[in-house]
Amino acid sequence: MRRWHGLDEVPADWGRSVVTIGVFDGVHRGHQRIVARAAEFARELELPAVVITFDPHPDEVVRPGTHPPLLCSPKRRAELLAGLGAGAVMILPFTLELSRMGPDEFVQSVLVDRLHAARVVVGEDFRFGHKARGDVALLRELGDKYDFEAEGVPLVANGEPISSTRIRERLSAGDVDGAAQLLGRPHRVEGVVVRGARRGRELGFPTANLELPPHTAIPSDGVYAGYLNCAGYGQARGDDSAGFPDACWPAAISIGTNPTFEGEERTVEAYALDRDDLDLYGEHVSVDFTARLRDTLKFDSIESLVEQMRDDVDRAREITGS
Repeated sequence: MRRWHGLDEVPADWGRSVVTIGVFDGVHRGHQRIVARAAEFARELELPAVVITFDPHPDEVVRPGTHPPLLCSPKRRAELLAGLGAGAVMILPFTLELSRMGPDEFVQSVLVDRLHAARVVVGEDFRFGHKARGDVALLRELGDKYDFEAEGVPLVANGEPISSTRIRERLSAGDVDGAAQLLGRPHRVEGVVVRGARRGRELGFPTANLELPPHTAIPSDGVYAGYLNCAGYGQARGDDSAGFPDACWPAAISIGTNPTFEGEERTVEAYALDRDDLDLYGEHVSVDFTARLRDTLKFDSIESLVEQMRDDVDRAREITGS
C-alpha cells in the first residue's frame, strides 16, 4: 500500500485510478461501505483505489477552535483505510488555501490533474470546495466535464444511519459498546506512557498512564474493561508468557481525576490484568474499550477503593475471558 502526504508525493507517471475522498474520522461502518464500493469499482476497472483524507480536520481550519474530538489518529486512519483494500492513501494537508478553492478548481487540481480519476466515490452528504458549495450533484456535473463518473453512497449499515458525530455522542455518554457497533470494532485511544503519581503500583495495580494527543475522543469518566496494546513489546523482550505474543493484554481502564485523592488532572490509565512486571514508560501504546464497568467514584478510605478495584479487575477478567 502506498502512503502519500500531499499531492507532491503522487508519482509523476501515476495513471488512472478510482478515488474516494472524505475526512473518514473513525473509519466507521459507513466509511467502510464507501471504501468497499471504491475498491469494487477498482477491481472491475483493473485500476488502483486511492483514498484521500485530511489532516488537520477541516473544521479547525475553517472555524478555528471548533476541532471535534478525533476518533482515531491520522496514522491509524491510514492503516484502517489500507486494510479495506486501498492501493494508496493520501493524507492531504487541509490548509486555508485549500479551503478557498472553488469546487471546479479542487476537482481539477486534486482529482483530475494528479490522480487522473476514472471514478469518484463519496458519501451522499459529501461537500467540497469553498464554503462547501459543491455536493454530489455538482461532482457528477464536473465528472461529465473532466471524464470521470461520480457516485454518492449512503452512510448506513443494516439500515441505520451512521456518523462520526453519533459515535462521539455515545463515547461522551460512556457507551463504548454502542460506539463499537457503529465503528465495527472497539474504540481505541493511543499515546505515550508517562510517569504519573504511581498510586496504582502502591495499591497493587500498576497502571500505564497515557499522554494522549490533543483532540482525542475520550469516553466519559469511569472504569472500563478492554485491552492494552504495545506493538513490538513482546517480540523485543521475548515476552509471550501470558499467551499474548503481540503484546495485547486484557486490562481494566480508569478515566477521570482520581477523586479519592483529590486529583484535578484528567487521566487515562490502564492496568494489564495480573501483570506487575511490565516496563512501558516511553512506549507508544493503545487502549481498546470493550465495556463500561462503572462510574468514577470517591471512596472514604483506601481500603474500600482497593476492594472496589479488585472487583473491577474480576469483572474485566470475565468480560475479556482472561
